[in-house]
Amino acid sequence: MILFAMESSCDEMAAAVVSAENGRFEVLSNIVSSQIAIHALYGGVVPEIASRAHCESVTAVAGEAVEKAGIPLSAVDAVAVTFAPGLIGSLLVGLSFAKSTAAALKVPLIPVDHIRGHVAAAYIEHEDVRPPFLALVVSGGHTSLYQVEDWTDFREIGCSRDDACGEAFDKVGRVMGLPYPGGAAMDRLAAEWTELEHNGAKNSYSFPSPAVSDESYDFSFSGLKTAVINTLHNEKQKRKTDDLPREVCREIAGAFTRTVSDGICRKLNAALRETGAETLVMAGGVAANSHLRAAIGETCRRRKVRFAVPSLPLCGDNAVMIAAAGYHSYLAGIEADSSLNAYASDEGSEACVAALLEIKARTGTV
Repeated sequence: MILFAMESSCDEMAAAVVSAENGRFEVLSNIVSSQIAIHALYGGVVPEIASRAHCESVTAVAGEAVEKAGIPLSAVDAVAVTFAPGLIGSLLVGLSFAKSTAAALKVPLIPVDHIRGHVAAAYIEHEDVRPPFLALVVSGGHTSLYQVEDWTDFREIGCSRDDACGEAFDKVGRVMGLPYPGGAAMDRLAAEWTELEHNGAKNSYSFPSPAVSDESYDFSFSGLKTAVINTLHNEKQKRKTDDLPREVCREIAGAFTRTVSDGICRKLNAALRETGAETLVMAGGVAANSHLRAAIGETCRRRKVRFAVPSLPLCGDNAVMIAAAGYHSYLAGIEADSSLNAYASDEGSEACVAALLEIKARTGTV
C-alpha cells in the first residue's frame, strides 16, 4: 500500500510518501522543512511562531513530497498524521491538512502518536525488528522506556519525572553559549574532550546521575541540569567573563554527556535484565548523540541484546516514521474521521486511540 504521511508536532513541517508491503518499507519521498534558523533567534522554539511558519510551508512541503515520489495522489491508499503529543498549534496545521487530503481522496485517515512514530523509524532500516522489544525514546520532550508487546501495544515502564534529556542538553548548551540547538553542539564539544581523554586527560568535574535511586526505571534530569548550569555560572564568575574558554566548555560538556550516558545505561541494564528483552530500539532526536549511541550500543553488546537505532536523518522529526507507524495502526484497524482532534499530551493520545478501538469493536467501523 501507499501511505502519504505528515508530521508537524513541533518546529519541523514534514511530509513523506512511503510504500509498505508485508512489513517492509520503501521511502519514495521524505521532505522536512526546518525552522532552526527562525527559533535560533530566541534560543528555543516559540510555539506561536512555529504554528504560523507551518501554515506558510505546509502546502509546499506536501506538494514537494508527492512530486518527488513520482506518483499521482490517486495512488495513495491511506493518510497517516501525527495528532499527539506536541504543540497544539503546530499539530493542528498538519492534522487539518491531512484530514482534508484523506477526505478529498476518500481514503482512511490514520492517527499516529508522535512517540510511537519515533520508535517506528527503526522499522524502516531494521526490517528484522519484531515485537516484543524494549524501546527507549530520548528527545527534547521525552525520555521514556517502553515495553512493546505488539506493533500498537506500548506500555511505559520508565520515564523522566521532570525535564527531558534533550531539554537538558539544549538548556545547558544555551548557558554555555553554544549555538541553537545546543544538543548537537554539545555532542561535538564532548567529542573533543573524549579525544583528550584518550591521550590521558582527567576530568575534574562531577555531576549527579539522572538515574533515580530506586527500583524504578525512571530518570530525573532537573538536578543534573541545575548542577551543570550552576557550575557554568561559577566558572564565569571566577573568570569574570561570560565567554568561557573552549577548554573549560569541552571538559564540562564531556562530564555532562558521560553522566547522562551512564545514568541511562544504568536503568537500561536493569530493564533488560529484568524483562529478558532480546531487542532494544532507541529513537528520538537525542538518539543522534554519538556518545549515547556508543554507550547504549556497548551495553547491548555486553548483554547480547540486539540494538536497533535509526540512521541520523530519521532520528529527528520526520514523516517517514509516521508512515511506518501508520501502516501498523492501519493493519490493527486504528482509523479516524474528520472529527479527530490534536492533543498536547500522551494521556490525550492514549484516550483517543482507546476510544477509536472501542468504537470499532462495538460497531465494526470507525
